Amino acid sequence: MITAIETRELTRRFKRHLAVDAVSMTVPDKAVYGFLGRNGAGKTTTLRMLLGLIRPSGGAALVGGVDVARDRIGAARKVGALLEAHGFYGNLSGRENLDLTRSLLGLPKSEIDRVLEVVEMREHARRRVSDYSLGMRQRLGLARAMLGAPPVLVLDEPTNGLDPDGIVDMRRFLRALPERTGATVLLSSHLLGEIEQTATHVGILSHGKLVLEGELGRLKADLAPEIALQTDDVARATALARGRGFDVLATDDGLVARLRPGEDARTASAALNRALNEADIAVFAIGARSRSLEGIYREVSPPAPVVNAEPEFA
Repeated sequence: MITAIETRELTRRFKRHLAVDAVSMTVPDKAVYGFLGRNGAGKTTTLRMLLGLIRPSGGAALVGGVDVARDRIGAARKVGALLEAHGFYGNLSGRENLDLTRSLLGLPKSEIDRVLEVVEMREHARRRVSDYSLGMRQRLGLARAMLGAPPVLVLDEPTNGLDPDGIVDMRRFLRALPERTGATVLLSSHLLGEIEQTATHVGILSHGKLVLEGELGRLKADLAPEIALQTDDVARATALARGRGFDVLATDDGLVARLRPGEDARTASAALNRALNEADIAVFAIGARSRSLEGIYREVSPPAPVVNAEPEFA
């Protein structure tokens, strides 16, 4: 497998706080890799080490095969980044802002038209950035990250602050980026639903450790499905399901019963429904469903106990 990003036992410590703990991750070439984790899990620290903004305390980060710590300039040529949609001059147009970066990178002026075409912003390029919506600023930030056609794009919360239409639009755009440009996308986000609809691969960071990584479709397929159930008596239904050997989780309006590996979902649903009816427990809805990314995430990344922790950056 060709890898675009690789870390080997990557570690970063801030005084007594271990922010990133021996993380070994692999981002395949031309993947959209969803990088997930709670605030303080170490995502931002990991991204900063990948971009050469801070040095690791141990291990290595490689972008396009280049060790970032040993050759920051060589690695920087292989990666474009969008960490926030700010840093533009509001009194200048989108095109003029891009031209400043283009000039610093020593790129031809044709690069501006190329990236504006990719992000579908050519018709707005001569407007002042102060008149841009947040979604337009995000797209301009993406255009700036793509100047020079880097093979790797690192995007931190690109849908942050967007309205629902903007999120849908950005999702469509990000999903198509590898095919349109050949780039690999490392996408850091808190929005599990958006990652599930956008990413081809995921990595989950919890308390500084990489607790799960792989192709999203395969991770979901490897887990047995669940039975989602709505009932008028959650407590009795839960006790009955547990008595039949199910691992049961309560939901807002019912419960979720996880099947055993290899168990047929339709047969199990019918048997559970029959048992509930025989126990005079009303069933409003019942059905098998595939495991979601949110379910996978909550399994491998349980909430941390409330403690007085040091900030991620000390």
